Formats: sequence, structure tokens, C-alpha cells
Amino acid sequence: NAASAKYDLAVDGAFTGQTVLVLDYYGQSFAGPTEALKQKGFSVVLLRGQAPSPADLKGMLAKSNQFWLIASCSGSVHLSGEHHQAIKDFFDAGHGVYLWGDNDPCNADADKLASMLIDARVTGDLPGDRTVGRSRGAGQPGVATDHLLTTGLENIYEGITVATVKPSGATTPIIWGSAGNLVAAAFEKGGKRLVVDGGFTRLSYKWDSAGTGRYIRNAAAWLANYERFGDQVVADNFKKK
Repeated sequence: NAASAKYDLAVDGAFTGQTVLVLDYYGQSFAGPTEALKQKGFSVVLLRGQAPSPADLKGMLAKSNQFWLIASCSGSVHLSGEHHQAIKDFFDAGHGVYLWGDNDPCNADADKLASMLIDARVTGDLPGDRTVGRSRGAGQPGVATDHLLTTGLENIYEGITVATVKPSGATTPIIWGSAGNLVAAAFEKGGKRLVVDGGFTRLSYKWDSAGTGRYIRNAAAWLANYERFGDQVVADNFKKK
């Protein structure tokens, strides 16, 4: 991957003043993603261990540009129905959502929300731990070449072991794993955007080895959905593929 930030989807600082709210049940280092997001101007609010009350979550979402969830490995759904409704309302209003799961049982919350929001699933357990290049087609390992999320990406690390995304008809494949399974997919319909991903270990493990920083920056820029919200400051600083 080319090293310069000019190959990212958006220029540095484009999203100054915007917040990414992250609810992390897994607990790995989030230092790499935080720095990547800050490079584009985002601030990061990282919640760990326990979700705020539904009312508090709703208030925090109201101040956020997008919401990211990282599932735990307990195999249990931690969020209540009221939490789910707050996230659904946020999503239905056009705000971006990124759902991170991993190999069974590290996906329950991500799977539940993916099913509820876009009728997709994230389940399973397959070996990974490889860097994949540019995909040559459906089921061929690598990153898709025709989506804004993969702007400037020639390769990416897939994750240690990974789950498989079982998409709805409205999703677009983004990353095919080395086993030929779909590791990440993007949803865009009716002014709403979401990414569901089965490789959350990519957020910390082998961070510098291949592509993850650029991918994270691109994902946040795409999920910002500036086209819908008409933020002229962002629009003036956003670079389309």
C-alpha cells in the first residue's frame, strides 16, 4: 500500500469536530485505530466493560457522527432491547454504524445488531492470519476493488481467526478472507450506511503489517455519510475515489 495519506479516501483533518463513539466489549488495544481516526480529525469516545444506560447511550449517540461496536467473546448478547432501539434510531437517521465480530463465540452482539438492522449475520470460525491482496472476484481472497472503502488499498491483514459475514441482498463484499469466506461487507441503502466485519483482531494484531490504518480511515470517512448531511466543510475536504 502506498504510504502517503493522499491515497486515503479523505484528506487529513477533514472531519475535525466529529466524534466516533466506540463500545468495546473485547478489550484489545484501540491505540492504532484511535490514531488513525484522529488523523482525519475525528475524536474517539471509547466505552469499555459496560454499556451506559439506554437513555445515556441515546444522549451520547446524539453527539456522535457514527457508532462502532466491538463484540465480546462471552457468547452472550450484552445490549438490551432498549439499547438496540437507540442504535436503530441512530442508524435509521442516516448515521454510520460499524459492527465488529470475530470467530465464534466472539460475535453475539455484532450478530444480533447485524440481523436486526440489515438482516445479515456474522458467525463461524475459520483460520486466518494472512495478508490478502486485491480480490479477483466473488469468493477470491482479497479486498474488493470497486468500493470507496478500499480506496488506496492493495492488501490488508484479515485477522487471526475470523467469522463469516452472511450478507443481505443490499450489502457489498469488501474483504474476502484467505479461506474464501466473506469477512467484511458494506450496506448502503435508503441513505443509511453500515459495515459488518468478522475480523476484529485486525484492530490491534499486526496493525502495521498491511493496510489496516488506511482501511480504518476510509471506513470512518465513508460512514460519516457527508453526502446525506450536506456538511459543506466536510464536503470541501472530502476526496472521492
